Amino acid sequence: MAIEVRIPTILRTHTDGEKAVEGSGATIEELFKDLDTRYPGIRERVVDDAAGGELRRFVNVYLNDEDVRFLAGTATELSDGDSVTILPAVAGGAAGAKPRPLGVVAGDGRAV
Repeated sequence: MAIEVRIPTILRTHTDGEKAVEGSGATIEELFKDLDTRYPGIRERVVDDAAGGELRRFVNVYLNDEDVRFLAGTATELSDGDSVTILPAVAGGAAGAKPRPLGVVAGDGRAV
């Protein structure tokens, strides 16, 4: 069973720079175990064994554009030809920062 897995930039050090790799497995968990045999360390960056094998808090995994957290998590079943995307969650900004109007550069009021 062939599953395409899209790899985010931050994890490409584990896949020799590959943006997408192929894996197999009947579930998301089995897929990550399979990937880990060829790309050691990738599973531990995505799955938190201390949390019972659930996805790490700041990692999102999508099966054919559906967030697996809203399916069955790492127990989500896979089919031949599925596409899995790993995305790190994005956060940022300063605590208490006020949003600026679009087109205004930091605090000096100059329009971009």
